Amino acid sequence: MVNQSNSRTSLPILISVFFFWGFVAASNDILIPVFKEKLNLEQWQSQMISFAFYVAYTIGSLIYYFASKASGGDILNRIGYKNGIALGLVISALGTLLFFPAADSASFGLMISGLFIVGLGFSLQQTAANPLAITIGNPKKGAQRLSLAGGINNIGTTIGPLIVSFAIFGSLKAGEHLDSLAAVKTPYLILGVAFVVVAIIFKFSSLPSQIHHEDNVVESASTSKVSYKSALSYPQLWMGMIAIFLYVGVEVSTASILPEFMRVHLQTPTSEIAPYVSLFWASLMIGRWTGAVGAFDLKRNVRTFLNFILPYAAFGVFLFANRVANNDLTPFYVYAFVIVLIIIADILSKGNPARQLLLFSCCGIAALLIGIFADGLISVYAFISVGLFCSTLWPCIFTLAIAGLGKHTNEGSSFLIMMIMGGGFVSFLQGWLASDHLLGIQASYIVGILCFVYLAYYGWKVRNILAAQGIHYDKAIAPH
Repeated sequence: MVNQSNSRTSLPILISVFFFWGFVAASNDILIPVFKEKLNLEQWQSQMISFAFYVAYTIGSLIYYFASKASGGDILNRIGYKNGIALGLVISALGTLLFFPAADSASFGLMISGLFIVGLGFSLQQTAANPLAITIGNPKKGAQRLSLAGGINNIGTTIGPLIVSFAIFGSLKAGEHLDSLAAVKTPYLILGVAFVVVAIIFKFSSLPSQIHHEDNVVESASTSKVSYKSALSYPQLWMGMIAIFLYVGVEVSTASILPEFMRVHLQTPTSEIAPYVSLFWASLMIGRWTGAVGAFDLKRNVRTFLNFILPYAAFGVFLFANRVANNDLTPFYVYAFVIVLIIIADILSKGNPARQLLLFSCCGIAALLIGIFADGLISVYAFISVGLFCSTLWPCIFTLAIAGLGKHTNEGSSFLIMMIMGGGFVSFLQGWLASDHLLGIQASYIVGILCFVYLAYYGWKVRNILAAQGIHYDKAIAPH
């Protein structure tokens, strides 16, 4: 475990990399229609743009795993955590360079290769950064620190498309006419330079190069410790891998099906759908800012105050971004009442990741049921609210899945990153079931319900699994 005295200075540096993940991922939504139009891509080809990212995470994790086995030791333990993140940033920077020949030669293959290499770099960064965020301070608050990092990630998803759109089109609205693909060179050159600069900052930062893992990092009611030869021997990990697969799946599929649902059931023009999709991703930021309050040692009254203020501050970021983009905000003010639900759910979870996972998954099931059986904007807001309840599931699952893994933590982390591919597979399944001759688009959200059912089960089951290993989160955060 890392010396907690260094966490206050190290954490801001660490979470900066989370911003880049969100910035780039959301900015790709601007590039996809650009390349589709200019390169005359078929629909299935445009799907490969997103698929390249998911495959890159999986391939990157497999490379990490087999390279560690071949070298006879964990790579991150050998080169160091901050060096691993710096290396990942450099790999991503190399990927951005391919956008130059891709634009000059109008090559779809080069663009896909560039995105794939950027994703490979992200895979290594996430393998190192997620467990580091958990162990860089009090392990009991690891999930809250990941929520804080996720909130920074969502700032990137909010402003990334605006900045890249302005850099490419000279406008804040995506989809404007573009005369030449050469316009994508400048923003990606700047992004590549930023990757290198941040890599240098990481290299010389106060972040730890090594983490001395302990088998039990939370309060133990038992002196027994469990130690397995392989990371996959820990039930909390392999069950957590399934949970990550399904969590990313329900998050991505809920958002990706929403535009077609609104077009079919509400006859909403395509030009007016983007703000609603934006609100889904902003809901993740709202939930993560809410969960991040527990990452700080605050007095109870201050923490209670921030529990109510930060969610609406995040909502304000969404409203401001869409005001800048000249979108009509009138339909979204009512969502302020929906945000109350995430505040109540967060308070009831009491900072316990297992309890929060169970509670938020049940709320997600309720939201999808309302969306399936309701109609009009009620169903739309019900589906959008799934973003609120997905918001902190990643830190909860990640924290619980690697708890007690000790020397197998990095290996376990790479396995969890590998399961990000669930976003591609689950969304494909729901898209297939959404066909009129099968379930139909509204009933297809049953896929998300099934995902949440397993997530709720994992939240209930993992508590007993960890307790049997002497790991307890029930005394997670004592009030001041």
